[in-house]
Amino acid sequence: SYKHILIPVDDSPISYAAVEHAEKLAKAFGSKVTVMSVIALDPFTGVDFYKIAPAVTQYILEAEKNAEGRLKDIQDTLTHHGLSVDTKIIREIPTATGILNIADEINADLIVMGSHGRTGLKKFILGSVAQEVLTICPIPVLIVKQSD
Repeated sequence: SYKHILIPVDDSPISYAAVEHAEKLAKAFGSKVTVMSVIALDPFTGVDFYKIAPAVTQYILEAEKNAEGRLKDIQDTLTHHGLSVDTKIIREIPTATGILNIADEINADLIVMGSHGRTGLKKFILGSVAQEVLTICPIPVLIVKQSD
């Protein structure tokens, strides 16, 4: 059975679908849940970092504030539904590595995450990240797909 489920989320609807799936599993197995977000620096890869440092700082602060709000909402909902929930925000490139690091750190035995089709553009967790997690992750991964 699954004792600790890790749910990586971003700001997309598919993340909320993944949270719903994870909640059902957590209730069935009596699992603890950790919901996490990765603040990716992707928009700034390949530019002269020092020239745009203030913009990067601003971007990260806003991204972190948004992620914190989102995680708190999810945490409140799941706690209200009777689950034990932790949250984590990390800055990491590549995103998949960050997800695996947290999974390892908290001893997760299942990862539940959404995967966008090829259409998701401005997203933190793209199909490619889900694919990468699947490829290198030693524990089970449940991919919740976008229903068109």
